[in-house]
Amino acid sequence: MEAFPEAEKGMTRFVLELPAQNDESDFKVELVVGRTVLTDEHNRYFFVGTIEEVDIEGWGYTRYVVNELGPMAGTLMAVDPNIPKVERFISLGGEPYLIRYNSRLPIVVYVPEGTEVKYRIWQADKEMSLVEQG
Repeated sequence: MEAFPEAEKGMTRFVLELPAQNDESDFKVELVVGRTVLTDEHNRYFFVGTIEEVDIEGWGYTRYVVNELGPMAGTLMAVDPNIPKVERFISLGGEPYLIRYNSRLPIVVYVPEGTEVKYRIWQADKEMSLVEQG
């Protein structure tokens, strides 16, 4: 962990250590960054922001940084204002952010304070399908 600096003021550092797998090329890690907020349960919401890959000079390692989370945007479906709001985890918008699975190095993510980092493990099927000529 000495290659990964402490979080700067206003930021939080998250560290994910992955278990070893027999064939790690069959796996990917999806980083999901967001915040739990009160919203209606009908509209779809997302935060504006990006995950940046930053190389750590002298080490050859990568850290992942979200400098700013927000603003929050969403669909504009009309909702009864009397319906109580619910707590929901709202993540960054866009495509899933997938990175290589590597159990030998931690995945280190820096985000603004109050932001959450979640993850999912994706695994490829062992069986491949043939594409038909056409």
